[in-house]
Amino acid sequence: MIAAALDHIALYLNQAMRRRFLIDEEFAVVAPLTDLDGQPAVNVANRLAVFLVNVEKDPAAYTLASASERHIRRPEPLHLNLRIMVAASYGATHYREALKMLSNAISLLQAQPVFDRGNTPEMDGRIEKLILDIESLSNNDLSNLWGVLGGRYHPSVLYRMRMVCYDRTAISAQLPIVGGTETAAAPHRS
Repeated sequence: MIAAALDHIALYLNQAMRRRFLIDEEFAVVAPLTDLDGQPAVNVANRLAVFLVNVEKDPAAYTLASASERHIRRPEPLHLNLRIMVAASYGATHYREALKMLSNAISLLQAQPVFDRGNTPEMDGRIEKLILDIESLSNNDLSNLWGVLGGRYHPSVLYRMRMVCYDRTAISAQLPIVGGTETAAAPHRS
């Protein structure tokens, strides 16, 4: 599901930028900036790299079972926040192009920060909704993040993507329904 969410963002950026620039090429890819050896990844050169930075459980999300569902035990939906990075992976000679592509990505995601069935019918069926918010990092946090990512800063923006992974159709138990609390009273003897 995480891969499908990131794929969807890259697909949206590619489709929107193709329309904007009237060029049929891939502008965004789901890939890290570096390979396992720390070398620049080949498939992200002169593109926007969309990649996962962190996964966290959303502590604010909760659901209540309806009265008709209380007799069936289902796993609770798992609400996740994904922190994703959109980074412009262009060499030093193409720095202005990197800034241009990043600016376009930000404006496109600002124009459509919510993806759901209504505005994106082709979205993966397992995903109910994606909501993107830009995350601001302090200089210290930004430095730490890029240290973890390989130390070479690229023009980039960090988003918090709220999504819901759920499987409410899986039943883990069926509980008996209690019909009432009536008890037969013993006859009263005097």
